Amino acid sequence: MKLTPKQKKFADEYIKTGNATQSAIEAGYSKKYANTNAPKLLQNTTLKQYIEKCMAEIASNSVMSYTEAVELLTSIARGEEKETVVVATPVSVEKVEKEADLKTRISALKEILKRYPNNDKLIEQQIRKLSAEADIAQKKAELLSGSNGDIIVNINPFEEDS
Repeated sequence: MKLTPKQKKFADEYIKTGNATQSAIEAGYSKKYANTNAPKLLQNTTLKQYIEKCMAEIASNSVMSYTEAVELLTSIARGEEKETVVVATPVSVEKVEKEADLKTRISALKEILKRYPNNDKLIEQQIRKLSAEADIAQKKAELLSGSNGDIIVNINPFEEDS
């Protein structure tokens, strides 16, 4: 059984608003009919199936899939994803596109590797080395900027920072 044009309009409006009475009025039903019978329209099996199908499509399009998430993490780890940062110059302020910093890229790599429980020890060691280099670079930057904190290098990147 197919939906009538009025039923389809009602369903489409209901998906947008969630208000059965208002949707019925927008679809062309009289106010009197809408006030008393709109909830009954939602009990129509064909109409109900149509609404459920549309809602499932909306949900599947708005939620990131596992593959999309891993692809995004991979592009971050490779430095392909750019972010816009604001940089102050002596004359003005500029927006600059830059790739993710080393720590962000390492975090993306860690997230990817969590999905592969039997990951290679060589990769793990490379990440450990990159993390140590990132920590050293950060501490050097702090020292150059006038900060006089202790230098602590994290040699196990798989432990959470405190």
